Amino acid sequence: QVQLVESGGALVQPGGSLRLSCEASGKILGWNVMGWYRQAPGKQRELVATFTSGASGISTTYGDSVKGRFTLSRDSANKFAVYLQMNNLKSEDTGVYYCYLRRGMAYWGQGTQVTVSS
Repeated sequence: QVQLVESGGALVQPGGSLRLSCEASGKILGWNVMGWYRQAPGKQRELVATFTSGASGISTTYGDSVKGRFTLSRDSANKFAVYLQMNNLKSEDTGVYYCYLRRGMAYWGQGTQVTVSS
């Protein structure tokens, strides 16, 4: 079984910053995709940012609404830990942020709440 544990969600004012963390543990040897999705109230879950491991290396994909503001990074010492640095947060960034990992099967974390409000 694989577990994904997120942390870092909070209430923050517009224009502020947050850093989310996710670490995977359990019976897993690697991943093909790892990153973050989010879901706002009444909306579908959407891509925030993911790493994809392929033959040519690791590529990063960002959702259009977060490009230039969010940065996905990896832990150099732990290939099962990823971080999401979120800057210049907007009210529309409010939602539950889910860590995601795919290695054959897809795994989701329990989610961490991010609320952007004054």
